[in-house]
Amino acid sequence: MTAVTESPAIFESLNPATGEVVAEHPVHDEAAVAEAVERAAGAAAWWRALGWKERRVRLLNVKGSLTRSLNRMAELIHQETGKPLQDAQLETIMAISHLDWAARNAEKVLGPRTVFPGLMSINQKAVLEYQPLGVVGVIGPWNYPIFTPMGSIAYALAAGNAVVFKPSEFTPGVGLLIAEIVAGVVPEQPVLQVVTGLGETGAALASSPGVDKIAFTGSAPTARRVMAAAARNLTPIVAECGGKDVCIVDATADLDAAADAALWGAMSNAGQTCIGVERVYVVDSAYDAFLGKLTAKAGELRPGFDREAAYGPITMPKQLDIIERHIKDALDKGGKAVVGGPESVRKPYVEPVVLTDVPEDSAAVREETFGPTITVHRVRDLDEAVDKANRTSYGLAGTIFSKDKARAMDAARRIRSGMTSINAFAAFAMVAALPFGGVGESGFGRIHGADGLREFARPKAITRQRFASMNLTSFGRSEKEMARVLQLVNMLHGKRYKR
Repeated sequence: MTAVTESPAIFESLNPATGEVVAEHPVHDEAAVAEAVERAAGAAAWWRALGWKERRVRLLNVKGSLTRSLNRMAELIHQETGKPLQDAQLETIMAISHLDWAARNAEKVLGPRTVFPGLMSINQKAVLEYQPLGVVGVIGPWNYPIFTPMGSIAYALAAGNAVVFKPSEFTPGVGLLIAEIVAGVVPEQPVLQVVTGLGETGAALASSPGVDKIAFTGSAPTARRVMAAAARNLTPIVAECGGKDVCIVDATADLDAAADAALWGAMSNAGQTCIGVERVYVVDSAYDAFLGKLTAKAGELRPGFDREAAYGPITMPKQLDIIERHIKDALDKGGKAVVGGPESVRKPYVEPVVLTDVPEDSAAVREETFGPTITVHRVRDLDEAVDKANRTSYGLAGTIFSKDKARAMDAARRIRSGMTSINAFAAFAMVAALPFGGVGESGFGRIHGADGLREFARPKAITRQRFASMNLTSFGRSEKEMARVLQLVNMLHGKRYKR
């Protein structure tokens, strides 16, 4: 949590479970952000000049330092978000793996390569390379305060950029610790700087003319405001927004595994996960057995701040009202609460809620809830499940449980989302080589993997003439040369192809 003190230049980071002050941080204004961006421009030039190998060594050493600081980082995440310590440790481990992959693969993905020029340009040597953008502004979320922004920070740094990071006002300390770790390994230049503050600080970063790209994670409405600010300078943006993700359970599914995954996807981190499971569509023949297993498991979960708690508090107090509204709307429209109900909202916690028979037009099905609630729906078959899964403006991720590999792969391809896991929840997030991102209201662009590296670089095409040949782009070209070219084009491209 966050609170502004009497001085407008300082705000407090609060533990959402206890309300205790974790730390105080400065509110960086537009001038302070501009100074950070200016410093980043100089750091970017130095960082780029180091070359691939030097950057790789430094980033691998950052990874090592973060690993040695893992427990310190996890404890800070635990204090600022309230999530269980082990979940904070797991999040940090995932961030470490992505930092490692970005460092090791940047040159292979982005380094210069020769491409075939084609017969028409056979006298040209064609080279493709990816150059750093310069300064990347990262605006991070609070729910996964190291894993999510690291998907931009690590890849932007590996691509040769400097980064100015604005962490969420709910988790500023995590951002500062990341910067401290990087500075300890790379003391020469401020390749990663952190600016802290509220929404105005993020707006100043997004609208800064010295920023070459913005990587944003948050809600779709906030993404629109960031895009509007960035548009003043035609600054491109990669946006990872919310989701209303599904878990589809086929008739052949391992129901114990499906129930376990759906529960974790819905309830872990108090349901405050953009790729979390919010809707479950179960094929009719498996519905009753699945629901029985899910409700039994859900009834065993307890939120809290102690080590035995399954998950922590709701980090943003205003989210509690949304969660309560969605539960009541579902019940008012004919839904049933088979676990929990409106009384499950006990500030700052929400106990597990499982809803059934909820109409598709209810807020609990259509809007992102971002809490430990889940709706379970009976469907005729896999096709109906996919059809209902796609009836949303979001398109981030999804999960399918089925023992039929072919049917599962077909359904995974048909789900309108950026990522889908089969027989596991969100396994793609652990695979650093895979891109991460969504479509529609879930955003655009990609972090992670080769696509994530390219997101923070610009392609540069270079040709070099190897030997003289016909010069067709000249006023001196002859009729004979043009006739030869037309003959070659007809030979290469004029033939008919059979179906």
